[in-house]
Amino acid sequence: MVTAAAIKAHATELGFDLCGIAPATSLPELAYLEEWIDQGYAGTMDYLSRTAKRRGDVRNVIPSAKTVIALATIYNVDRPYSTEVADESIGKIARYAWGEDYHAIIGHRTENLLKWMREEHSSAFEAKAYVDTGPVQERVYAQHAGLGWIGKNTCVINADLGSWLYLSEIISDLPLGTDVPALDQCGTCTLCLDACPTDALTEPWVLDSNRCLAYLTIESKDSIPESYRQDVGTNVFGCDICQDVCPWNANPPVQSSGTEFLPRGSFDQPQLVGLWQRSDVEWRKTLKGSALKRASVVRWRRNVAVALGNSATPEGLAALEENPPESPSCDDPLVIEHVEWAKSRAGRKT
Repeated sequence: MVTAAAIKAHATELGFDLCGIAPATSLPELAYLEEWIDQGYAGTMDYLSRTAKRRGDVRNVIPSAKTVIALATIYNVDRPYSTEVADESIGKIARYAWGEDYHAIIGHRTENLLKWMREEHSSAFEAKAYVDTGPVQERVYAQHAGLGWIGKNTCVINADLGSWLYLSEIISDLPLGTDVPALDQCGTCTLCLDACPTDALTEPWVLDSNRCLAYLTIESKDSIPESYRQDVGTNVFGCDICQDVCPWNANPPVQSSGTEFLPRGSFDQPQLVGLWQRSDVEWRKTLKGSALKRASVVRWRRNVAVALGNSATPEGLAALEENPPESPSCDDPLVIEHVEWAKSRAGRKT
């Protein structure tokens, strides 16, 4: 018979930094998703609307579910925060996507835990593992499993580890002992709200995706609204500002073993000019096996063009005058629009 204590111990052996167990019940925070979508905060992420009811309860995934085993893995590595990088010729990339694709690495690790559970348990049971891919409100279950609280920046924060955490989970119908939910420790702090360049955090715990730089540079397939282009700064994929400034991330631990989440050489504080000058073939090659492929080559071009416009260096603006070879993405109307905007920034600074 597999126990909660044994699961947690084996999770540690597999490389997880946190493991807790939440009940598969109607947790109060789950209901907020539909309200958030109704307010228009999901932007063009229609898949959230389509799966909202399913995401409202893991028992919509496994009707017999009794518990959710919540897992967290540190992805922080020894590199400066984006807010510490003053060189405007460097493109900023969200920390979570620097290394190998976490979906594959954490997914394999989570499946290995589930495989071990099946081997150890005396009888068959229903279960399913997810890593940021299924209709599961991971943060809610992580909080109720005691892994950390949902901060005002909407990230799960652990008092000892900070918020640089990949979340994954196993939904099961095993009647395991559950943990005490984590309590909010943000207090009166509003540093994340104050630091957001687009005021995407409209109030504590409320994120308007339409304004968020992560949404604008990754999820959105449309033009970046002109009113936000200057705020993009030199962020070319995502944004870490609200986590960078969080006091709980002032001195967080780094990945304890392995090199999977260290930045790939081609994305380790990359030069914006170098990013623009890559051919489409080079882009596809460097994005392979990375979470960075979430944004297409066209959207990468769009983002880099805006960043070059904001850096407004002579070298950067000159680079935009010549399309790289074998790069049909440069002829895409979306890219052309943002290149023209960037050129109009000549002689200015953000």
